[in-house]
Amino acid sequence: MSNGRLLVGAVAVAASLIVSITGLPATASAATFTSFDVGSVAVPRADCGPGSLPETGLQGDVPAEDRNSGRSTAGYRCNMSLIGGLQDRGGGILSVTYDHCSYTSTFFPGNLLGPAPGVQVLDVSDPRNPVVTASLNEPAMVGGTWESLKVNKARKLLAATAVPAATGAGFFSVYDISDCAHPKLLNPGPGTDPRMPLPFLSHEGGFSPDGNTYWADGVFPGFVSAIDLVDPANPRVIWQGLHGFTGHGFGISPDGNRMYLSNLGGLTILDISAVQRRDPYPVVPQIATYLWTDGHFNQHSIPVTYDGKPYFFTADEAGSGGVKVFDITDEANATVVAKIKLEINLPDNIDANVRSSSGGSLFAYESHYCAVDRPNDPTTLACSWISSGIRVFDVRDLDNIREIAYYNPPAQKSKNLTLTNSVHAVASIVGVPVFDFLPLARSILEGKVDPNVAIGPRTGQVAFGDLTSDWCLSPPEFHGDQIWTSCSDNGFMALQLDNGVYEVPADQDSTVGS
Repeated sequence: MSNGRLLVGAVAVAASLIVSITGLPATASAATFTSFDVGSVAVPRADCGPGSLPETGLQGDVPAEDRNSGRSTAGYRCNMSLIGGLQDRGGGILSVTYDHCSYTSTFFPGNLLGPAPGVQVLDVSDPRNPVVTASLNEPAMVGGTWESLKVNKARKLLAATAVPAATGAGFFSVYDISDCAHPKLLNPGPGTDPRMPLPFLSHEGGFSPDGNTYWADGVFPGFVSAIDLVDPANPRVIWQGLHGFTGHGFGISPDGNRMYLSNLGGLTILDISAVQRRDPYPVVPQIATYLWTDGHFNQHSIPVTYDGKPYFFTADEAGSGGVKVFDITDEANATVVAKIKLEINLPDNIDANVRSSSGGSLFAYESHYCAVDRPNDPTTLACSWISSGIRVFDVRDLDNIREIAYYNPPAQKSKNLTLTNSVHAVASIVGVPVFDFLPLARSILEGKVDPNVAIGPRTGQVAFGDLTSDWCLSPPEFHGDQIWTSCSDNGFMALQLDNGVYEVPADQDSTVGS
């Protein structure tokens, strides 16, 4: 790809963005609610059965002593075991699965250093021996997919945008995955051809449930774009708006009429029904904004129902906020009805959190992406948890959520230079868990912790973290009694839920929310 063609593409994107910002969200009647409540209770620990190799400290913790002694290279598991996997050069940031396949995301520029750059397509027909069947190397796929690589099951589509450095623009590719092991590019023109970029910014993206719209959101500024995919060969931006100073991921209601849009301090509920209907001049009102101090960098949401009543799960990427459950019976006055935290995330333990995560990287122990086993009356929630692995919760009763299994994969200690497609390996140039300094300061001011406890044997490792835990970032998706997912260092993993802790519902439908 010549520098001239890339320059033409960049100029075209910039010009298009200038002239296409229309339909800004209406905000006059939307209220903003702020919560200062900080969750101080962890969900009950899993009761580990035969074959487990349990954690040695607090729930979710990888103690400093385990990191230094090499114990963390054996991993930790409870009622869940590894069937098979494919590490390759790492699992990127957010990888996804569909049918008997998995798609490994790319992290730019490290993925370009391998023999086959691009999104790797894995055939997992035999979970013990996943096989690479293709490499998707369109500009959107080699440019770093960040958190934009998503699947729509209704239309059997795979899509992503190019996000080379936290924010990307212009490149978007969509594939037919009817034959999941051999995706077929559907848009060789707009979005894929460097001379035909689309006018959007992105950090994260995802589909409306019907698959007719792909939504892209930029982390800065909070710039949202709706890309029409009724004809996937000719994707086109049909609405754009600035919803705030920053943005992140989202979830979309099953009818496609509501977006639960993350920002760095909470989320906003948007009425996107006009876009869903394809009104000629759509207006997207804000219904309400919810902000909180218990966690930050809200990541994404999963709309669900219990007995027909609407809720959503929403995860925070930083600040030990964990996962919150909102009752949205009244969207304009939604309420938090439950919080899911591990012991290592509690305000009383945040000193131990910083002590053990020092010498690792920017993030400590944080939820990231989750999936439910079905959207209506879900029985189980599985979440990727930075440094704590894959955590599985029984959520049949929102008043009694409990952990039933976990798998924290073996640390790939000191393999930074070989894991070129791992965002963790690259980000570990910094060894300080800066994103938990705010909750640490709050707990110190409130007299809940001793700041001296936060200082440990790894505190001096302020640079070049040693990968003594893994960053699990991808949604852990249900495939019968197995969970398929990817972690940044360990790559793709097929995991088995053991010891009868999970009963597969007849209508299982693993759901991520976008």
